Amino acid sequence: MNPVWWMTLLAILVDRAVGDPPHWPHPVMLIGKWINWCDGRCNRAPNSTYTQWWGMALTVSTVGMTFFITGGLIWAASLISPILAIFLQIWLISTTIAWKGLMDSGTQVYRTLVREDLAAARRQVGHIVGRDTMDLSETEVVRATVETLAENIVDAIVAPVFYGALGGAPWAMAYRASNTLDSMVGYKSEKYLRFGMVSARWDDLLNFIPARLTALLLWVAIGLTRGDSKRAWRIMQRDAKKHPSPNGGIPESMVAGALLVELGGTNFYKGIPSYRAIMGDRARALAPPDILRTVQWVDWTTWLTVGLMATGGGIVWALAIFHV
Repeated sequence: MNPVWWMTLLAILVDRAVGDPPHWPHPVMLIGKWINWCDGRCNRAPNSTYTQWWGMALTVSTVGMTFFITGGLIWAASLISPILAIFLQIWLISTTIAWKGLMDSGTQVYRTLVREDLAAARRQVGHIVGRDTMDLSETEVVRATVETLAENIVDAIVAPVFYGALGGAPWAMAYRASNTLDSMVGYKSEKYLRFGMVSARWDDLLNFIPARLTALLLWVAIGLTRGDSKRAWRIMQRDAKKHPSPNGGIPESMVAGALLVELGGTNFYKGIPSYRAIMGDRARALAPPDILRTVQWVDWTTWLTVGLMATGGGIVWALAIFHV
């Protein structure tokens, strides 16, 4: 089995066990500080033609530095001990995955809504979405939570696992840097339309294959949990293209179809309204239990990813042993 393949497999399980402990250092925080620093200095004239070139430089520098610094750290660790380098790779890959974090965040919002503490639920969902949340109704809190859980099956699970399996920690971290760029500057607002365009397009490109792998895994997960997988697939084929992202609409539309609800609508970002096309058919209103159902699909989809990697790695290992 390819070493980075099994290291990625172990990294998924590490994330499932411990997640991201709040007081541990996290590489994404450093990446975010770099992006903020560049944003403040290179995006002072959003309508300038040069701003787009600065945005391209930001994308290249952020992804490139992340890749080479990660590789350099692993190389330095290998000089001390090959075992240390392996553990470092596993830990770094695990920081790009948010299996436990997604499940814990969704479950926490659900429990808070059940306690009828809407104000606290608004604050909690504000930690996992970019939209304004302080005036959301209960239904809108549920929608925000379900949408971010669904979309992040790609961004926070399948895609980093995909790139980790291909190239180890340097590839996984480079993907996480790209995704962080998109989440921070990849908006179609006046401020970021030029500056964040390259970051957004690059992230779309990197997520193209993982999003379609997610569609297959999520479809199986919905079916295994006695969800309406047939309807989920039909709604995905009909509505995924309505989403502003060529990838994010795939899991969101599937979840909308499986839940028999509508997702999408008007969101506010720093007070500015942004409309997203409706996905799904409204057979009923969204309710807190829909969060738990989506958390269940996040969990099953990730376990299927683990099973797929273990099976594939096992086959390759067996072929190598028998020299097939």
